[in-house]
Amino acid sequence: MPTRIRARTRVLAATSAVCALALAMAGCSGTTKGDSEDDAKEKTQNAAANPDAPLKKGLKLAFLPKQINNPYMKVVDQAGIKATEGYGGKAKEVGPSDAKASSQVSYINTLIQQRQDAVLIAANDPNAVCGPLKQAMKQDIKIVSYDSDAGKDCRHVFINQAGSEAIGRGLVRDMAKQIDNKGQIAVLSATQNATNQNTWITFMKDELKKPKYKDMKLVKTAYGDDVDQKSFQETQGLLKAYPKLKGIISPTTVGLAAAARYLSGSSYKGKVVLGGLGTPNQMRKYIKDGTLDQFSLWDPKKLGYLGSYAAAALSSGQITGKEGEEFEAGKLGKRRIGKDGEVILGPPTVFDKDNIDDYDF
Repeated sequence: MPTRIRARTRVLAATSAVCALALAMAGCSGTTKGDSEDDAKEKTQNAAANPDAPLKKGLKLAFLPKQINNPYMKVVDQAGIKATEGYGGKAKEVGPSDAKASSQVSYINTLIQQRQDAVLIAANDPNAVCGPLKQAMKQDIKIVSYDSDAGKDCRHVFINQAGSEAIGRGLVRDMAKQIDNKGQIAVLSATQNATNQNTWITFMKDELKKPKYKDMKLVKTAYGDDVDQKSFQETQGLLKAYPKLKGIISPTTVGLAAAARYLSGSSYKGKVVLGGLGTPNQMRKYIKDGTLDQFSLWDPKKLGYLGSYAAAALSSGQITGKEGEEFEAGKLGKRRIGKDGEVILGPPTVFDKDNIDDYDF
């Protein structure tokens, strides 16, 4: 046998031996990292919860919002950070300045390296963050999604502001009342991949299928990417493209404020109805100057507070994320985990000129 062929044969034999050994130990081409990642949540939930376990002292939590300069997210996260003082923990907020699909990934990886006890995330894109979140779960880091879900296989618990169906259908009903169930409407959303936005819009579209809305038509869903200036420009574009537009629904605080700012200084003020989700402090002047009559939102401080206590309960072994488990959420009292690990904060509040000065956030 020629020397070159004998050498190649020895290399192939050695390679085969190494692969066989690796397969026996961890899998050369069998079970992969992805397979073990998929087991991460199942292993956690198979552990027994101890509802009587005390909350651990010194827990380290990190809040990862969609966008660190988003005023609404800032209120949520600051409340959650403050809540840790009630059980002797420490928390911080980190995150991107944009709301792109993959912008949160590097932050998750860093938080894994820092060995946080829990990461609370408002996901920009459920698919983009799923892989690194599963890696975190493998390291026994508890994952709580809030505001916008990361997907049930990539977290332990989801803190939902309110029932998604109630929000989506409610936004359509509120708009319908104001335009007498007639005319063209548009939606000004955040990013195209935002879980919460897309879920609400799905329920909006389903609500619009009902016979009583036969004279209403959704003509366009625009995306402002939770960027103020882009949302402002998208509002302008909608009104130019659809001169018969009767209403705009913006289920995002950034979009609603930007749309109100545009309408307030335009000839469309008082002619095009605006509704959606916003914070009182952002929207107060637009309610008072008649740009819009009402909008809705839950209390973002309570959302952050509830998320903080859920993370602490997970990290302390009081809950694992299974349906039916309960935990104490400080001043918010006992909370129960529902289907798919969802915990609902409660129904949203409708803000108008009669009550807006009663709120400060």
